[in-house]
Amino acid sequence: MNQIKNRVQLIGHLGSTPDVRETESGKKLAKFSLATNQSYRNANGDKVTETTWHQLIAWGAVADIASKYLNKGSEVAIEGRLINRSYTDKEGVKRFISEVQVNEMLLLGTKAASKTEEQLPALD
Repeated sequence: MNQIKNRVQLIGHLGSTPDVRETESGKKLAKFSLATNQSYRNANGDKVTETTWHQLIAWGAVADIASKYLNKGSEVAIEGRLINRSYTDKEGVKRFISEVQVNEMLLLGTKAASKTEEQLPALD
């Protein structure tokens, strides 16, 4: 039961190409956004679709995969955990942010490999 205490699973489309940086210690960090949609019928019977945006971060090998194979519009399934943090902006105001730290990623759809013609590595 401990494994499901802080677990997030999402399927959606990327809002932008991942922003990949390298930390001073040499570790890769990728930041990107993911849109998920939920549809329902309102009281009048009209179909309504709500889009929710999620901020994602990925480290190390997952960041490498994101930088190689993901671009704006790519469909992806992710599994990770929710991270809450705060920072002080340039104006000195303390800001709070929630992000999903991606632990696993599955590329979906035809747009997944559109950034490069290189094929995904085969799973043994």
